[in-house]
Amino acid sequence: MGTRRTRRRAGRRAAVWGGAAALALPLVAVAGGGTAEAASCNRSTGPYQRQVEQFLGRPVDGRQSAADCTAVRAFQTKHAISPAQGYAGPLTWQVMSTMLAQRAAGSAPNRAGECPVDRGRIACVDLTRQLSWIQDGAALRYGPVPVRTGKDGTETRTGLKKISHRSIDHWSTLYNVSMPFAQFFDGGIAFHSTAKSMWNPPGSGGCVNMRPADAEAYWNLLGKGEDVYVYGRKPGT
Repeated sequence: MGTRRTRRRAGRRAAVWGGAAALALPLVAVAGGGTAEAASCNRSTGPYQRQVEQFLGRPVDGRQSAADCTAVRAFQTKHAISPAQGYAGPLTWQVMSTMLAQRAAGSAPNRAGECPVDRGRIACVDLTRQLSWIQDGAALRYGPVPVRTGKDGTETRTGLKKISHRSIDHWSTLYNVSMPFAQFFDGGIAFHSTAKSMWNPPGSGGCVNMRPADAEAYWNLLGKGEDVYVYGRKPGT
């Protein structure tokens, strides 16, 4: 009799444990390093729902749908915006707003005349629009191209600079990362290539990150002693 009661109690404990494990499943790790819960799509309507829907070419009704969430989440995943849950929040809209400003620049990024172009060849860096380009006087030589500059706390410093050192296959001992086509213009701050998305927040440690092809083009067009002008303010800093 005692043995049967022991078995029944063991069975009840197993059932309770199995139920607890099932409830815990949404929190277990999944492929990619997140959790099942984090991988789910946020079905809430975000504060920038209409703007995000319009940017992505979705029907603009200001209400989150499963298709909206999937589209927003794909955008967030592509640019490593975290959490990538499909929610139309401030950070996602900030990234999209920057993209829109970059598109609006077209082939005349210095239309407002904020970068001084009376010094011969100069590399301009607009922190506000996260754009860079090279000019020869009034003539646009290369760009504009998207860049990824310093985050809050390690902002890319503004002002007129000069390229002081170049290292085509540089290795950062500070961050323990590769910095191909590095051209230093403000102490340890440099133009250099990165594999990250140019729209990946929050930003760099101060350097001006570039896509590989753009960083290589800058390497070929610029040299030691060339002017670099940094101005504006990066959104979120």
